[in-house]
Amino acid sequence: MTDLRTPLDPVSAAIADGGIVAILRAPTSAGFAAVADVLVAAGITALEVTLTSHGALEAISGLRRQLPDSVLVGAGTVLTEDDAKASVDAGASFLVAPVSGLGPQPVPFYPGTFSPTEVYAAHRSGAPLIKLFPAGGLGPAYLKDLRGPLPDVRIMPTGGIGLEDISKWLVAGAVAVGVGGPLVGDAAVGGSLTALATRARHAVDAVAFARS
Repeated sequence: MTDLRTPLDPVSAAIADGGIVAILRAPTSAGFAAVADVLVAAGITALEVTLTSHGALEAISGLRRQLPDSVLVGAGTVLTEDDAKASVDAGASFLVAPVSGLGPQPVPFYPGTFSPTEVYAAHRSGAPLIKLFPAGGLGPAYLKDLRGPLPDVRIMPTGGIGLEDISKWLVAGAVAVGVGGPLVGDAAVGGSLTALATRARHAVDAVAFARS
């Protein structure tokens, strides 16, 4: 079991320090390289490539070569042990799932949870960060209430989180947030990279505001 007094592994600590995991999800991963450059230039240092995107494993390997070592590249929607192994082999620094169920992994694994029982079970299993998913319909007040009886859990809300919600979730007790569509928008499929840069700066500023 981990709690807020237990030091985090370096990967999870870096995610908590940055406050944002940018989720890259699109029909194809062809646009992820350009999107990643914009996000990193804005100050986002953790990227999650979802395995539902065609070419995701190749994208993870490519991003790992493309980006500085200070930028974390992980795999999302990791549902099976085969998914996990392939992702780690491709260079993923962390694994994220919408559900629980995977066994021990060679890199940090962040399981998906929804109810207090699931959150506590993931906490008991030793997950360094626990994904709350889908979080958008629950709202920051749910997290604040959840952390009343479970103050030692490190929770990363994901799913349906708008840019305007980032600071609210962090103030409510999230260690980081996972943000996909509201941040990346259509940039991975030919949309404006200039608009993406603006959204990314807003996201980074929201983290700084919440922690000021």
